[in-house]
Amino acid sequence: MITTRPLGGTGMDITTVGFGSWAVAGPGWRFGWGATDDTESVEAIRHAIGSGVNWIDTAAVYGLGHSEELVGKAIAGLPESERPYVFTKAGLVWDPADPQAAPRRIMNPASVRREVEDSLRRLGLERIDLYQVHYPDTGESLEYAGDGSGPVSPNATPLEEYWQVMADLKAEGKVRAIGLSNHSADLLERAEKVAHVDAVQPPFSAINRSAAAEIAWAHAHGTGVIVYSPLQSGLLTGAFSAERVASLPAGDWRAAHRDFTTGLAANLRLADALRPVAGRRGATVPEVAIAWTLAWPGVTGAIVGARRPGQVDGWIGAGSVELTPADLEEIAAAITESGAGDGPARP
Repeated sequence: MITTRPLGGTGMDITTVGFGSWAVAGPGWRFGWGATDDTESVEAIRHAIGSGVNWIDTAAVYGLGHSEELVGKAIAGLPESERPYVFTKAGLVWDPADPQAAPRRIMNPASVRREVEDSLRRLGLERIDLYQVHYPDTGESLEYAGDGSGPVSPNATPLEEYWQVMADLKAEGKVRAIGLSNHSADLLERAEKVAHVDAVQPPFSAINRSAAAEIAWAHAHGTGVIVYSPLQSGLLTGAFSAERVASLPAGDWRAAHRDFTTGLAANLRLADALRPVAGRRGATVPEVAIAWTLAWPGVTGAIVGARRPGQVDGWIGAGSVELTPADLEEIAAAITESGAGDGPARP
């Protein structure tokens, strides 16, 4: 039985691990993970549900709609009592004529309303449990900085305006709760003045610790926190090596990312340093890496991906791993010594 935690004040108690469906989205778009097998992907989602996971996180942009379609297929026919919560995101709009182009950040009201209807259709749902803004609206390409600090187009929709649209969708019953992903603490504070931020979704792992301020903000405001990439896109599974990175296909976005290039050696050192902790706890390396994120005050759950059912079994027990103060000190020392990532090294 996977432990649950309340997702802020939404009334939803979610398992400490949830299924992330970015990696199952398939190839053919800018941020794909290479070739996938749709049958295996659906089986992986269903295996996670059957193992006790009670929520799935996806986004319209993943596979340019394909991930949502797979989630819809995986949950179709499930009785209401067995259906997991479904969380998705809006605000990254792609050009159908050029699927390899980086999507643009667009959150104007008309676009958001189109997106929510498209997501409901692909997912086969009448209501989305948590609807999230994927990135701050800059009107520019996703290539720019994630917190909205990059170039901003004159056509960008102000946060207060797009957050009001999200609040309206909640009031209308299209969505149950609303959240913000990849938004800085300053932006969260601005949004809170318009409508309560039910949940936030920052990137967070032992490698990427830069969202500590956003997690602290959420903890202080009764806001749920679901962190993404707790395994840093596979680097903290203990299964990566320089040879495996060198063999990543051209269609896998990770092949050119700094975490897998200039930062690889430090990241692999940190992953190796988790092995003794995993051995003492009777856990896998990924379970320890995920448990580290769950040890931070305010974190409700962690989003973990899988492309095959067997991968789910490697992390499903993370919520049951209790890291001791000594474990956390050992991991903090390993973070410092490895030189991996940035941000505070301990909760």
